[in-house]
Amino acid sequence: MQTIISPSLLSADFTNLKADIEMVNKSEADWFHLDIMDGVFVPNISYGLPVVQQINKIAEKPLDVHLMIVDPDRYVEAFQKAGADYLTVHYEACTHLHRTIQNIKQHGMKAGVSLNPHTSVSVLEDIIQDLDLVLLMSVNPGFGGQSFIENTYKKVTQLKQMITGQNANTIIEVDGGVNLNTGKKLLEAGADALVAGSFVFGANNPTETISNLKNL
Repeated sequence: MQTIISPSLLSADFTNLKADIEMVNKSEADWFHLDIMDGVFVPNISYGLPVVQQINKIAEKPLDVHLMIVDPDRYVEAFQKAGADYLTVHYEACTHLHRTIQNIKQHGMKAGVSLNPHTSVSVLEDIIQDLDLVLLMSVNPGFGGQSFIENTYKKVTQLKQMITGQNANTIIEVDGGVNLNTGKKLLEAGADALVAGSFVFGANNPTETISNLKNL
């Protein structure tokens, strides 16, 4: 499977968001990664449904929506209507995770679960076959531009072994501190999809940076 690249619009220029979306449309990127933060589950507030709806009007690639919010079940239908193709919730935010995953799928979206750096991949053993995607946070969620947490490589390897052992088709995605160096090591460990924010949008040539990640 070819590497999936999902640029994070959290690092885009919000004074000229249309231009950055069109750049991603024309690039070798596969998805748009949208970080939804509520200021409660994580210590930051990003953007909400109206912005996602506007992004969806211009985006020509799937919307990879990452909910960093409490009580995500309340918003599953709303994000489906806003245009989400992949909807990822946090393990740490869901009391009844299986029910949440089924709810996402019943609304016609691909279902993902994200794990914070301190959460072991072993918590997904009983649900991995129900998941389309697992998003491993390689920084503490809430802010862009943080340093990569080295333990993530081991978690990717452990998760890959679990997926293979259960004959699941789950995509492993990693978000936080991704660059050409960490990205290459993550792919070698078994990752399938890389989220990159400041590394892409802070580059002199974002299109070329996306291409370099895609072809690691």
